[in-house]
Amino acid sequence: MRPETYDLVAALPDDDLPAYVYDLTGLREHVRGIRAALPDRVELLYAAKANSDPRILRTLAGHVHGFEVASGGELDHVRAVVPGAPVAFGGPGKTPQELSRALDAGAERLHIESEHELRLLIALLGDRTVDVLLRVNLPVDVGRVALAMGGGPFGMDPVQLDRCLRVTETVPGIRLRGLHFHLASGLQAMPHLLLVDKVLAWAGSWARDRGVDLREVNVGGGMGVDYTHPARRFDWPVLGAGLGRILARHPHLTLRIEPGRSVTAYCGWYVTQVLDVKFSRARAYAVLRGGTHHLRTPAAKQHDQPFEVIPDDSWHRPWDRPQARDEPVTLVGQLCTPKDVLADRIMIERLRVGDRVAFAMAGAYAWNISHHAFLMHPRPTFHHLDGDGEGGGDDGDGPPVAGDTYARLTS
Repeated sequence: MRPETYDLVAALPDDDLPAYVYDLTGLREHVRGIRAALPDRVELLYAAKANSDPRILRTLAGHVHGFEVASGGELDHVRAVVPGAPVAFGGPGKTPQELSRALDAGAERLHIESEHELRLLIALLGDRTVDVLLRVNLPVDVGRVALAMGGGPFGMDPVQLDRCLRVTETVPGIRLRGLHFHLASGLQAMPHLLLVDKVLAWAGSWARDRGVDLREVNVGGGMGVDYTHPARRFDWPVLGAGLGRILARHPHLTLRIEPGRSVTAYCGWYVTQVLDVKFSRARAYAVLRGGTHHLRTPAAKQHDQPFEVIPDDSWHRPWDRPQARDEPVTLVGQLCTPKDVLADRIMIERLRVGDRVAFAMAGAYAWNISHHAFLMHPRPTFHHLDGDGEGGGDDGDGPPVAGDTYARLTS
């Protein structure tokens, strides 16, 4: 945690907790580093599903080539927050209404998942034109990964790809720009490069055999994030150098990537407070404000969320302060379920009622994938720290929306 972020976290009133704190300065530095590592013919799109907080989107807008969305709601949201930014619309199961909205909104790319979806798009097209990528389920071994995205409901098998190609050749309004592949998530740089090499070799062979002028391939995201070692980050320089070597063999190709988690995970903190420390069957438990209905990441990924303890030495009760010392502690939330666990049996030097706990790596797939309404606890507040000395928060009713004003922080 940067000192500026620590100061903001420590200064939050108790009534603002739980809170999400987003370090926009750190995010800006991180995405600049990503862009600097990538070759010129690699375009960076941010997957808005990872975190669609408006101020995060606006921070990224000047540093990415566009945004990838996966629903009509995300499309409308990104268009409202960053008007004019290029948007690619992907994801399975697009409704006719969503396809119509994408056409009306001028989405830069549509990622087509099936022959039926392509024909549905054509039926809605009218006299408009649209650029599409066909998403392919390439039958390659991706090894042991966090999520295997090839197969299942995603994309189409190669035989269906050929049928879609024949359909696009009969419709002038459909401009086939290339192919889309997102086969795995949780890859580190070298396995990612091996997969990209296989994908581009297959795509190039397919295009030559069918006389297709292949100009663009999108390989999705999936860059690994290691929650057990927060200081270890995905090696963007290694990926960038490797992509440069691969693209040298494909001189007319533009490569697109769509990372989400690896871009924003590190900028976010979920800050809460210890409400109780208790012992049950020789185990120590710290009960915190909030829980996995605010921060679902540890439950979704079955891991312990990394955290820092921020001591609070104010104690004005006439009884001894409950605490755990030099022992493993399980950090749980307020939900009426034993599954509401944020970190399990973590060795802690000291943790007391009233201390704050700041969970790191909460900038992606955290608040936005959580089951907010369960038990109807208050929602967290949202605060942003910017390098210009600006920060701000909302009233706890959810993430800020476009147009919210900032409150200046004073040192």
